[in-house]
Amino acid sequence: MNFDKPRPEFYKAPLDIFQFNGMPYMQLGKSGLWVPRVGLGTWKFGRPESGDEARVDQETGLRIFDRALELGVTFWDTAPRYNNASGNSERVIGAWFKANPDQRRNIVIATKLYGGMDGLTPNHCRLTRGNIKESVYASLERMQIDTIDLLYFHHYDAYTPVDESLSAVEDLVRADLVRYLGVSNFTAEQLHQHRELESAFGSRCRIIAVQNQFDVLRGEHPDYPGVRKLTQEMGAAFIAYSPLAEGFLTDRYLDLSAVSKGDRIYDQGMLTNLATPANHASLRALAELARKWELSLSQLVLAFTLSLPGMGPVIPGASSVAQLESNAKAGSVTFTSSQINEIKAILTPAP
Repeated sequence: MNFDKPRPEFYKAPLDIFQFNGMPYMQLGKSGLWVPRVGLGTWKFGRPESGDEARVDQETGLRIFDRALELGVTFWDTAPRYNNASGNSERVIGAWFKANPDQRRNIVIATKLYGGMDGLTPNHCRLTRGNIKESVYASLERMQIDTIDLLYFHHYDAYTPVDESLSAVEDLVRADLVRYLGVSNFTAEQLHQHRELESAFGSRCRIIAVQNQFDVLRGEHPDYPGVRKLTQEMGAAFIAYSPLAEGFLTDRYLDLSAVSKGDRIYDQGMLTNLATPANHASLRALAELARKWELSLSQLVLAFTLSLPGMGPVIPGASSVAQLESNAKAGSVTFTSSQINEIKAILTPAP
């Protein structure tokens, strides 16, 4: 890593410990890790020519990463099982780091492990000591980096003792292959089980972030109620995945007659469940507020999500540079109490 390389022009000076390139940062839970208020989800980044069903090819992904750095969107979320368990989302990130090795220190990388993809036997899945370590080694290789900043358990494992999983993470933290631990798709009860044991490992295995599905229209996923409240009690950050409800909470779906084949929500059969009469009425009402406040609908939704108690950064995906730029603006939007009440009046129940 070349620390003597001249700093690009887009860096701001002097150093501001609460922002980077104009993007406000926030503390992740009670840890020492700070991340931008708006990050980048890379669920659909991959190599569609390989048949992985990605929607953002590597060339586009690299352009998005370039612009993300310029905008201070430096918290990138991925997982090896994205895009048919191909690992290609991580490989696109690796291609960017290969071209920009001097930028590693500026990017916070979060990835996940649980399900099988780097092997075929029953030992190549879940949160066993072997699978945790081998999955981390494989992710590091795909992303061409030396350390994962935030490692998530992608799902709860009912078959492996929690202390076995945590001791494997402790080994990785001691070796500086992993720096912080989070969990995803956990219930409140499952979080309690981990909390009861993590104190034995000190801060090395303390959960600092919980990533579960959440959007302001539907709230928490019905399988994981009460988790956002519990994360506040724990001092962990709640990170909402799909904060735009798979993209439904955008201006694109105000006119449903214009939605047709080729649209991801339409193609995946999700439109009927999302675009109920009540949901679409809320969508239109939120869009009216956004226009009044000179925001896009997605910017209003992301900024409001960030205002919720205990909420960590948002990690919307982006399929283009323009979409990334629009999402990034939400990181600097703040609402008055009156504006927040106007938004809450539309959402039933209010999150």
